[in-house]
Amino acid sequence: MICVQPAALSDAPFIHRLVTFWADRGDMLHRPLQEVYECIRDFKVARVAGEPVGCVALHIMGPDLAEIRSLAVVESHQGQGVGAALVHACVEEARRFGLARVFALTFRPGFFERVGFRRANVLEFPQKVWNECVRCPFFTDCKEVAVVLDLAGPDLRVPMAED
Repeated sequence: MICVQPAALSDAPFIHRLVTFWADRGDMLHRPLQEVYECIRDFKVARVAGEPVGCVALHIMGPDLAEIRSLAVVESHQGQGVGAALVHACVEEARRFGLARVFALTFRPGFFERVGFRRANVLEFPQKVWNECVRCPFFTDCKEVAVVLDLAGPDLRVPMAED
């Protein structure tokens, strides 16, 4: 059974190691440990049998928009619904905050499409592009794909799908 909970300070080293593992493979961007600590309230951790197996952050960008960041799952738990559970937890939290949209920049848009997101133009999110992306070393050669989920409508739910 997958349990998704808010991250604790003691989860920061696990989050950092997991993000670094995938970033070193070119599947996501690196996050310094200090940044993980600074943003720990944004993070959630998935646990199976009490052991951490995945992480994600929901970063609020403004009154109507949040970004899903640093979604990562331990390699041995891929394809078991951990990623979908983490995204679902973020979407539900975004709903509780009354946000209109949730987006992500990803190298794996197919995963997000399977859980209800659609591809988008990154320029739909100028607060991301001009506050953060512009400082990224890959800004002029970004390979990430923008995906978005519109939260309007009371019946919309993110389907739980395999990673």
